[in-house]
Amino acid sequence: MRELTSDDARHAVLGGGVFACGGGGWRRHGELMGMMATSMGRPVLATADELPADSWVATVAAIGAPASKNWEIQPVDYVHALQTLIEVCEHPIAAVITGQNGYSTTVNGWIQSAVLGVKVLDAAGDVRAHPTGKLGSLGLTSRPGYRTTQVVSGGNRALHGHFLSVNEGSVATCDDVLRDISVRTGGFIASARNPVELSWVRENAALGSISLALDLGAAMERVALGTSTGSAGAVIDAVCATIGGKVLARGELRHEVPLDTRGGFDHGTFRIGEYTVPYLNEFMAVIADGERVASYPDTIAILHAGDGLPLAVEHAREGMPVVLVTADATGLPLSSSALDPVAVGECEDLLGIEFLRYLPAKAPA
Repeated sequence: MRELTSDDARHAVLGGGVFACGGGGWRRHGELMGMMATSMGRPVLATADELPADSWVATVAAIGAPASKNWEIQPVDYVHALQTLIEVCEHPIAAVITGQNGYSTTVNGWIQSAVLGVKVLDAAGDVRAHPTGKLGSLGLTSRPGYRTTQVVSGGNRALHGHFLSVNEGSVATCDDVLRDISVRTGGFIASARNPVELSWVRENAALGSISLALDLGAAMERVALGTSTGSAGAVIDAVCATIGGKVLARGELRHEVPLDTRGGFDHGTFRIGEYTVPYLNEFMAVIADGERVASYPDTIAILHAGDGLPLAVEHAREGMPVVLVTADATGLPLSSSALDPVAVGECEDLLGIEFLRYLPAKAPA
């Protein structure tokens, strides 16, 4: 087991920002949560092999659209959501996993570990960020007889007051309800959900995803600080070397379809040279001349040409010089939910383009 430090918190935000794929929360929020967790307590990262075999694990996440204007999540909301789930769950929860890597989502669970003593499992519902809760649900949408408990806490206090909801039922229905709650409470809300056996996590999660994000962030920081100018090229090279990525394009960013936040999702399309990048909260595909060049669950990142750091959808500006990078999903930890036809099929409906036919054939390890 490994006690997570303030250095780890910095690296989690940097590396997680690449896997954020344009969404995955917010950099400032991730820095706040990581530094608070590592200064107020001792969050602990554990592998699946370091937990008792009969352990139960819950997924912790924030739900909503990152470009929402009125979102509010306080650190206590994450703790409150998990505390409530622990109270209502019939099984003791020993560890938590994040639903995905991302700017702030890689540190999901750290403050809960510091305050409540649960372990942070070195795994994720998805190695990269994604738009729906189903995509980080470990394939539980199709597990026969599985009934989930999902808790949300938080909301914009000035507009809506504090909101708490405990939901029980199918994963698909509860996820849809939580998305609606996020919209009605200001745009984002903290959650704790899907308690499940460790054995299920072993078989279906993207194992090692947190360590991978930490290693990536450390590599990015090392080369940025190791050059007199903080060379963007060195940072981009470090990203590609660590995740098996490749540079597809360099050029100015254009808004092919402008950002539109509706229904709890950020919709739009960027263009970089000959490539278009449609997004649904996160970058979901890369298309050139009508041909699919990359497709979820591939990691798709747009990096600033000036410093090599990852770009979030909400911060994109017309004419920004950027670099488009992709990494094939089969070379990274791959979860069952990233290949779940129910979850991926929903993205086809929401975004209006195909995904199922482009899913990799390789099964998760």
